[in-house]
Amino acid sequence: MKKACLGVIIGNRGLFPGYLSEQGRKEILGVLKKQGIDTVIIPENQAKYGAIENLKEARRCADLFGRNRGKIDGILIALPNFGDERAAAEAIRLSGLNVPVLVQAYPDELSKMDVKHRRDSLCGKFSVCNNLNQYGIPFSLTKLHTVDPSSKDFGADLDWFAGVCRVVKGMRSARVGAIGARTTPFKTVRFDEKLLEGNGISVETIDLLDIIVRIGKMKETDKGVQAEIRAMRGYCPSSQIPKEAMLKIAKLSAAVKKWIAENELDACSIRCWPELQDYLGVFPCSVMSALTNSLLPTACEVDVMGALAMYALQLASGIPSGIFDWNNNYGDDPDKLVLFHCSNAPKSMLADPCLSYNAIHANVRGDTECSFGTCVGRVKPGPMTYARISDTPGCLSACIGEGEFTDDKLDTFGGVGVAKIKNMQELLRFLCNNGFEHHVAMSKSQVAGVLDEALYNYMGWEVYYHNK
Repeated sequence: MKKACLGVIIGNRGLFPGYLSEQGRKEILGVLKKQGIDTVIIPENQAKYGAIENLKEARRCADLFGRNRGKIDGILIALPNFGDERAAAEAIRLSGLNVPVLVQAYPDELSKMDVKHRRDSLCGKFSVCNNLNQYGIPFSLTKLHTVDPSSKDFGADLDWFAGVCRVVKGMRSARVGAIGARTTPFKTVRFDEKLLEGNGISVETIDLLDIIVRIGKMKETDKGVQAEIRAMRGYCPSSQIPKEAMLKIAKLSAAVKKWIAENELDACSIRCWPELQDYLGVFPCSVMSALTNSLLPTACEVDVMGALAMYALQLASGIPSGIFDWNNNYGDDPDKLVLFHCSNAPKSMLADPCLSYNAIHANVRGDTECSFGTCVGRVKPGPMTYARISDTPGCLSACIGEGEFTDDKLDTFGGVGVAKIKNMQELLRFLCNNGFEHHVAMSKSQVAGVLDEALYNYMGWEVYYHNK
């Protein structure tokens, strides 16, 4: 993932010891450097103690931030002492930046409560947050009201906040592809393209026929096609895939990748049936799996909103996500269910993945001739975050939460897993009652808190955070 860059504001208030701000600046910058975070901060010689206390210093800080607007992902306000609440809010407003803001306050030490050492940062944080609210500037808080910058707690806060910044920045300029028209029987995946555009999310489309025509112009000897054959053979075991089917998969992959590159997409969705089987003779699942595994999330059945949820999870976690159906009950356990797809899950999520065929399609046809192209395997046990983004009239909404992938026994086919989520029946009722889709994006991570903060506090979406 790209290294985060924070604009840093060190607060100071003249009635309090200024050396605390001077020392705090050095400590904060050292912590951020150690954490691998780049910084933009007013030079020490342009502000007393290298901190921001008055309008003049706020303007200098704002000008610097404005010149670096393409670089800054978020802003950190650090309060080594009480701090000047006006200057911090003015600096952000004057900069014109619309990025996440994290407010940190130093803790006082009981042995240093005299007039020369007392910080009063706990109190100053209220004043800063009050002014940010008045200025209409959304902000985030550290888990503890006061926290030592050198502590593990603040390190965790920074990791969390960097994730929030990635999600906000990525979602506000996301470009999602839709290859083909909505899969005809699935009105479930309809969406409001204009509503997405109003949130900075662009959708680029192409007719499936255009992709098929591009494939028809390719030759087996083309360097790009041969490169895709090698890439797919090396992606995961593929002995089940006949040579002819692999050639078709490779051509499909080359065509899709070229279109994605032409449109500079961050995520994609594909009309995966029935035309590709009728006219090309393969399933695109393995192509989608490989794209997703390379951090270009790709959803099946032209589920643009599903692809967007996959992208949000990827931004938050830094790892590939998958898309599944909430598919079957797991016996009589109310907190477990079976996840399933044909499948297009990234290999990084699966134990012993291999390229194979779509068992459901082959069963209907009575043979495997036009069914090759899936990536099958069992989802590895471990932590899990799930997310679904949907649209309701006039606004975007999300359902998020955490659980785990289990290693419970499961004898079936495709890309499958067992999920365990506390109070799952309550979650399923919420999904049904509020019109959420049967597709869900999932990641082997625990980043629901990142998504909640980013999508609700900064994107302004309606968010249901299950078991928060």
